[in-house]
Amino acid sequence: MEKKGIKAILQNFSIGKKAYTAKPINQGFINDTYLVLDKAAPQFILQQINTGVFPNIQGLMSNVEKALDYLHDKDYTPITLVKTLGGASYFETSSSTCWRLMTYIAKSTAYDTTTEKKVAFEAGRIIGKFHELLQNAPVEDFVETIPQFHDLGLRENQFNAALKNTSSGLRERAEKAIIFTKEIVPKLKEWEQGDVPVRVCHNDTKLNNILFSKDTGKALCLIDLDTLMKGYFHYDFGDAVRTIVNTAPEDEKLHDKITFDRGLFEAFVDGLRMSEVSLTQKEKELLPFGAVLLPFLHGIRALTDFLNGNIYYKVAYENQNLDRCLSLFDFTNKALNEAHYMVKIINQKMG
Repeated sequence: MEKKGIKAILQNFSIGKKAYTAKPINQGFINDTYLVLDKAAPQFILQQINTGVFPNIQGLMSNVEKALDYLHDKDYTPITLVKTLGGASYFETSSSTCWRLMTYIAKSTAYDTTTEKKVAFEAGRIIGKFHELLQNAPVEDFVETIPQFHDLGLRENQFNAALKNTSSGLRERAEKAIIFTKEIVPKLKEWEQGDVPVRVCHNDTKLNNILFSKDTGKALCLIDLDTLMKGYFHYDFGDAVRTIVNTAPEDEKLHDKITFDRGLFEAFVDGLRMSEVSLTQKEKELLPFGAVLLPFLHGIRALTDFLNGNIYYKVAYENQNLDRCLSLFDFTNKALNEAHYMVKIINQKMG
């Protein structure tokens, strides 16, 4: 977006009238995000919310506001929504684009991947703290911003519809991924889920959605709360594991670089235990399932989008969704092979 347009948007929020500049942050696949600076000093995070993915903006922002009421603690750095001049939590333009402005946490950083056990430990600790702080939030007060977001049956149906309607060329290029999908879905359906508590979950706990202090290395908070809604703890556990114990990028083409790093996994579980989040026995039993399910769900969504002609995710090149899918499926398979190991470590460390 042009600088003039960004300045016009900022004028609608309750901030000082300064000569702000903005530069894009290109980590996300869905929203358009900008770092707003006063001279060289970062001040705010400005986001244009993707209303195609999130049509219920009012419900989404209501979820965020309710969660932020709970998400403050000596061990959890709060994020603040900057109100519009009219006192709203977001600004909607005449062309129905929706914008929100948030405070910038100074001296913070995020990582796409890591090889550091301290980062893995801190990620586990802050995710546990996040759930600890939200455990008394009424689940029924939170709307589903994306209904059935992690529903395996829904994602299978969407994949089958895309496969039926795609071109023969795309189907041929995705043959390996299609075969894997048809093989693993029955295995995931056989995994006994049982009765687990419904929680207010983040539902997108990839590593780069965690902010860390540049000074101390401690995890500060979780960001990108758009998918915050009801879910199960093993969703947030599995989504974190897929980007923390794999030291390769999400769309890595050389699959021998994709790892399930046991040292990072154990450090992550240690951090989770340190948070003292209270989990039921069944929730603990399902943590390995989450570590297999969530990378697969991200993979099948990328595959479906590829077969549909890349209409959901922003892609930098034509085959990026397919590369991302194949990488995620490779990690899914590696996580499945580590299921017994994960059970052992979780029993040892979490009881």
